[in-house]
Formats: sequence, C-alpha cells, structure tokens
Amino acid sequence: MAKKKRNYSYILFMILLLLGFTAFKFLGPATGKTDSGFLYVKTGTTMEQLKKQLVSENVLPGTTWFNMTANMMQYRQVKPGKYKLGRGTSILTLVRMLKNGNQTPVDLVITKIRTREALAGRIGKLFECDSSQTIGFLNSSDSLGEYGLDSNTVMAAVQPLTYEIRWNTTPRTIFDKFFEAYKKFWTDERKQKASAQGLTPLQAITLASIIDEETNKAADKPRIASTYMNRIAKGMPLQADPTVKFALKDFGIKRILFGHLAVVSPYNTYKNKGLPPGPICTPQQSTVDSVLNAPKTDYIYFVASSNFDGSHIFTSNYQEHTKYAKLYQQALDAQIRKRDSIRAAQ
Repeated sequence: MAKKKRNYSYILFMILLLLGFTAFKFLGPATGKTDSGFLYVKTGTTMEQLKKQLVSENVLPGTTWFNMTANMMQYRQVKPGKYKLGRGTSILTLVRMLKNGNQTPVDLVITKIRTREALAGRIGKLFECDSSQTIGFLNSSDSLGEYGLDSNTVMAAVQPLTYEIRWNTTPRTIFDKFFEAYKKFWTDERKQKASAQGLTPLQAITLASIIDEETNKAADKPRIASTYMNRIAKGMPLQADPTVKFALKDFGIKRILFGHLAVVSPYNTYKNKGLPPGPICTPQQSTVDSVLNAPKTDYIYFVASSNFDGSHIFTSNYQEHTKYAKLYQQALDAQIRKRDSIRAAQ
C-alpha cells in the first residue's frame, strides 16, 4: 500500500513537472533580442517563411513550441507589419500579437522638407514601400490629379506634423494621411482669409514656404508676406533668393551671385513674375497664418539688418533700401574679413 502511494505521488509529481514545463514554454520568456527591437513582417510572407525568419533573426531558437501554440490558437494567416519585440516575450504573447496584427505604428515626423525626392527618401527609410515607389506616386499626374494637385503643388499638402502610420502601408495611404491633415488645416475661416488676400490655399502655402526659407524671425514674417504681395500687385518680380536656390537644387549657397540668377527655371523669381508654381519647402503652419494675417503696408523692399539679429528693415523707397542693403553688405564683408583673419592667425 505504501509502495502504491509512493508510485501515485511520483506520477503526480511528474505530471505537475510536465505541466509546469509546458506552462513555462508557453508563458515564460522565449524570444531573443533583435537588433532593432522589432520584427518586420513583409507583405506576402507565408507561414513557412515567417517561421524561418523567426529563427534566422534569432527571435526564437526553434519553431517546435511556436508550431504547437499557433495550432492551438488557430493562427494560420500571416499579417504583415512592424511588431515590437522585447527580450523574453512569451510564445503565447508572440503568437497572439502576430495573429491579431497588433503592430507598432511608425511615427513619421515631417519638419522642413524641400523636395519630393527628399520626402520619398524619408518614407523609404521608415516604411515597407521604398523610395522609388513613393517618388513614382509623387510624380504621377493621374494619382495626384485625384487630389487636385500636380508634381509642383504636391508638397503643399504635406503639413509639418507627426503622422502615426502603419509600417506595411502604401505611398497612396501615406499621402491620404497628409491630405487629411491638409484639409483639416484649411478651415472655412482660413480659406476666407486667403481669399481676402487674393490668394488660393496653394498660393498661400507657396508664399509661406518662401518666407520660411527667408527668415526664422516670427515677428517679421507677416511684413515679408505683405511686401511680397505688394510686389505681385505691382507686377514686380518677387526676386526671392530662396527660389533661386530651389531652382538650382543647391541649398547650401550662402550668397546669391549674378551667375546664379541666370538659371532657367519657373522657380527663378528674378526672371519670372508672380509666385513659383509650387512651394519650395513644407512651411510651418504658423507661417501660413502669417501670410493669411499679413497687414496692409506699402513696403516693396526688405533687407536683413546689419546688426545680424535676424530682423529685417522694410522700406517702400528704393534709394532707402539701397542704403540699408549697402550697410548690410559692408557689415557682412567685415564679418567675413574678421573670420578669415582669425583663421589665418590660427
């Protein structure tokens, strides 16, 4: 009787041990640490390919327990996406996450972007779709026509915001997010203000993009907007240096020279009157509001202050403007000579 009791105890112990081992395999830490901390499952991945990926990327040492858990939870359809994996995630948690498609969205942060190519490059680094697919969409007249845009105006719809988007998405879906934010920004009130300034929303953004490239001084932006609109009203060319840099696709130019002004481009506002055909960067929303709320002035000219404090001097008289421009140039030349003298002494 005692022997039979010991046998029962042994069997019970073994059963409990087996149950504990099984529970540990299902619920205990199982995954290794990936290089990026994420598992990227591409669109079209089969279950067999997923299993091989889990092993090759050191997420799991093998697939035995993964197979058992997947069968138990009836996980059969692979859902692509970006999945966050910490070291020691359990098999049960891993399978549940993959089955439900609980992926981690990507934060696409847009600040100042100047060109379609730069935007496509940013998207290509962050999402499953590559830069060539994205630039193909951004250059497609058929695709952009559905939004009332073209390859020149498309960047106007890209608001400088943070967008939460799934990794396995398409360029069109990403752009839908941009366009949704663009429409939300253009309230009826803003549209009315743009109309009162004689501008369409696209023109207001284009003008704001030039201003954002001209200055970081928030207090000067409404007056710069007024100055440019006065030039347009008088049929004068804008003569905005940032548009020449954009035409040349050389954003490192420190000083625009006469040779630069010869560039043949619709973005060269020294040669062409009015606004360029589209924005030259993604302007801040506050700058667009500076355009919409620009005061009525008689300013025609402005030049950076010779104090180098980031401010500008505005005038309506060319002779006055020339005087301040000369002061700025002299101060700039003196600054350059001083810098060169220090370098030579070193």
